[in-house]
Amino acid sequence: MKVLVVGSGGREHTLVWKLAQSEGVDQVFCAPGNAGTAREPKSQNVALEALDFAGLAEFAQKEAIDLTVIGPEVPLCKGVVDYFQERGLLVFGPNHVGAQIEGSKSWAKEFMVQAKIPTALSHTFTDFESAKNYVQDRLAHVGKLVIKADGLAAGKGVVIAQDLAQALAALDSMFKGLFGSAGSVVVIEEFLEGQEASVLALCDGKTIVPLWAAQDHKTIGEGDQGPNTGGMGAYCPAPVVTAKTLAFTQKEILDRALAEFQRRGIDYRGILYAGLMVHPDETVSVVEFNCRFGDPETQVVLPLLANSLEQVLMATAKGELQSVPLQWHPGAAVCVVMAAGGYPGPYCQGKVITGLDNQVPETLVFHAGTEEQDGRILTKGGRVLGVTAIAPTLQEAVDRAYQRCSFIQFEDAYYRMDIAHRVLKS
Repeated sequence: MKVLVVGSGGREHTLVWKLAQSEGVDQVFCAPGNAGTAREPKSQNVALEALDFAGLAEFAQKEAIDLTVIGPEVPLCKGVVDYFQERGLLVFGPNHVGAQIEGSKSWAKEFMVQAKIPTALSHTFTDFESAKNYVQDRLAHVGKLVIKADGLAAGKGVVIAQDLAQALAALDSMFKGLFGSAGSVVVIEEFLEGQEASVLALCDGKTIVPLWAAQDHKTIGEGDQGPNTGGMGAYCPAPVVTAKTLAFTQKEILDRALAEFQRRGIDYRGILYAGLMVHPDETVSVVEFNCRFGDPETQVVLPLLANSLEQVLMATAKGELQSVPLQWHPGAAVCVVMAAGGYPGPYCQGKVITGLDNQVPETLVFHAGTEEQDGRILTKGGRVLGVTAIAPTLQEAVDRAYQRCSFIQFEDAYYRMDIAHRVLKS
């Protein structure tokens, strides 16, 4: 079979890598892809952007693509799945209505309230003065508030405000267009205590099944300090998600979400990514939902999945997920993200990357922001590479990942040295 993967990041490289391993896959195309996807066996990049719906659909029809897998959230939220389905093309990902679960935080909040899914109390605002009055009042009673741009902001539109000055600065920047139209509506939430975890669940409209839980590291600085990023590293499985916690998540979150989609007439097929806050009593609240594979969570979850990926994705897209029981490799996986200096702020591109061919057993390098010119691999993005290691134990995986990172160099490269610190300390 032939598969088309849409996107150009580390998540998409991981999808291409996993699909290309399968004997049932003859060829994988990636649009537009990156320097890493171009070098995978059976893989070929296609010069089409993720928002070129007409071009992508025409390519899928011309090449007789059996399944298209949409990686990023933006084309999902803009309706690429609807466009493909209208042309009779099989596609993995939710339609435009379902993708609002990520595309609008206020829509998602209302969805969770209606579904009785545990989540933080919140209020939505469309003007600075009303939001300012609210935070002035609430911060007198609580220590922290979470301020979120309503729309898509590449994982950076969230500020944990610990005082009034910080809260007002966040509101001012969002309403003044820091995230474009995504910040014209702002959601303000109560702060939840606990540890965050990510559960990516497969949903075929009738059945919802969680993949192994992972834990992301969102902030740029070690010790979980500094501004949010798209993710600086992850590991899987995440011990904070115990059997009790997962059972709670299945019953009180995933099953209720599926029931609410069905109640609204939304045939949700794809990934429902639940960003969770795990409380000390092992109950869980939803921090946010996303409508696609996580990045960098995909880089640690898929290497541990024993199933052929195309069978799982095809079954999900066809509404036959119940027929494919998930199987897993033992051990742990860790991903360390190597970023360009300055990220998540302004950063330089076009830096030569060396050391990619230096091998460490059971490690993989997933490209995110890269391109190839004249035989050289260059940086082309804020998050440049995801270095993943698999090992029998988490500590061994961490050691292998950092050993592989030490061989890779580009000017002003930056990566956190404490990925998995929470679980290793405990």
